[in-house]
Amino acid sequence: MQNLPISVTMMVKNGEKYLARSLEALQCFDEIILLDNHSTDNSAEIARSFPNVKLYQADFFGFGPMKNDMAEKAKHDWILNVDCDEIFNPELVQEIGLLDLQIPNVVYGILRINHYRGKPIKTCGWYPDYVRRLYHRKHVRFNDKQVHESLEIPTKVKVIRLRNSFQHYSFDGAAGLIDKMQKYTTLFAEQQCGRKRATMFTALTHGISAFVKNYFLRNGFMSGADGFVISSANAMGSYYKYVKLKEANQNLSISLIITTYNRPDALKLVLESVQKQTDLPCEVIVADDGSRTETKDLVAEFQKNFPVPLIHSWQEDEGFRLARSRNKAIAQARGEYIVVIDGDMVLEKHFISDHKKAAKHNVLVQGGRVLLTQSKTEEILQSHLPFPKLYIWSKGLDNRLEKRLQNLRIKSLRNIILKTEKAFWHKGIRGANMGFFKEDALKINGFNSEFIGWGREDSEFAERFYNAGGKRCNLKFGGLAYHLWHNEEGRQSLPANDRLFNRARNKKLTWCEQGLSEFTQE
Repeated sequence: MQNLPISVTMMVKNGEKYLARSLEALQCFDEIILLDNHSTDNSAEIARSFPNVKLYQADFFGFGPMKNDMAEKAKHDWILNVDCDEIFNPELVQEIGLLDLQIPNVVYGILRINHYRGKPIKTCGWYPDYVRRLYHRKHVRFNDKQVHESLEIPTKVKVIRLRNSFQHYSFDGAAGLIDKMQKYTTLFAEQQCGRKRATMFTALTHGISAFVKNYFLRNGFMSGADGFVISSANAMGSYYKYVKLKEANQNLSISLIITTYNRPDALKLVLESVQKQTDLPCEVIVADDGSRTETKDLVAEFQKNFPVPLIHSWQEDEGFRLARSRNKAIAQARGEYIVVIDGDMVLEKHFISDHKKAAKHNVLVQGGRVLLTQSKTEEILQSHLPFPKLYIWSKGLDNRLEKRLQNLRIKSLRNIILKTEKAFWHKGIRGANMGFFKEDALKINGFNSEFIGWGREDSEFAERFYNAGGKRCNLKFGGLAYHLWHNEEGRQSLPANDRLFNRARNKKLTWCEQGLSEFTQE
């Protein structure tokens, strides 16, 4: 057989050991699109010696995206993806040559025989290992994952397994296992950062369960010392990918936005509480809805010795324009994650740390508040002393039990509740303690600046967030903040604001015309 009308795609990075044998087995295919990730060995020279190879070079930008890029460069619609350490048996090539390529809505799975130290391994979950490699690019493509990529196969596309197999010379020894574990665990952490939560407990349980599964349940013990080494490497990979993810999540940059209007005494306490955080935000932005000079002077005084950049974002006083004030601050934020609080919310010292643990892409994190009475608020403000330590039994808290329970910080319960994510959940939506990724806010154009006067701007933001596919989780037993008492705002704007909210709900809106874009497009 010569010139099979199939384009082979292959990535290589220092793969000279098996590359020549791999390409020799594929000489009957019309073309091979080979993407070299800047190899420092003889891989490129070997590739150039084969007439059906078209050689490209590129920096690594993710396995899924790179495989799709190669498929786009191909001459034929039928794509066969092969790794540079895989060698196709002649029987398999012959079987592929006899396929009816006039049926495009089919993906072919091929049995891969994985080798360790030159020996085939049929334990540790390495066998049977059917991989989906032959597909029609107009019907199927790889997902965009950096690692552990796979074909996205529509329901109308049928998967058929071929009879013959190919040899995969995975690892020459423990060094190869360790190198791949390091690379893949790092890519996993980068890919899942902000999208998946991780703790030391999850890392340990994943590592232990991986060893038990591979060594005992998948008969790794039957492969002797090699089975033990492979099972141990799989376990360490499962452990380290969650350790690295935990550390990546901890490095998340958070911009804290504090909304305020003519209440410098309360803002002073809030800024002092930020300075005491165990985990500081990367910056603090005071979103000022037109306060007098007292607030500007207060911020300027704090800026002299504040531990992180402190930015005063001010707009003209043209009525209650909270939504627009937030948008202006969000547009300036350089953090990946946004936490919004009101200027009368004094933060417990673990507030930012708790929000960082709760952060997740496409999830709106709603925190609570510990309500203080009028008398307690006046006592604290008039004392001019640091904010006092308050307990669940302290005087001056709202007497309702559920409100006092907001003053409990219990990490284990916090982590359990964070796993509960729901969509279209509006109860208790308040921008006084709310977190979300800036990227997610940009997708829906932030808060709707059409809202003038008190009420519903937070709920409308959440509605569009849900309509765009987002969910919500509650941050309870963590993210504690003490809400200083103040007079309730007038509600004369509520009917008009209710209409804006109902419009977003009834029309399933994901975008508002007057939003973040007012500031991001300047």
